[in-house]
Amino acid sequence: MVLLAAVTLSCIVVAGAATLVEPAQGLAPQPAVDSRITDTAPFAQPVNAVERSDVRVVGTPFVPNVNPRER
Repeated sequence: MVLLAAVTLSCIVVAGAATLVEPAQGLAPQPAVDSRITDTAPFAQPVNAVERSDVRVVGTPFVPNVNPRER
């Protein structure tokens, strides 16, 4: 447990030092969002996740062995 805490703290120290020394590269500034645009897809229909299709089972169905002494 002590070893895990020591490794965690050392990783935090190394990550913090790396952040202070070198800022993140490749982060572009976020473009301003136009507040007049409220809906980007007004005619999109929601996906019906409840509707399911039939599934064909190949082979014998799995029956768990509840009594390990019987085989």
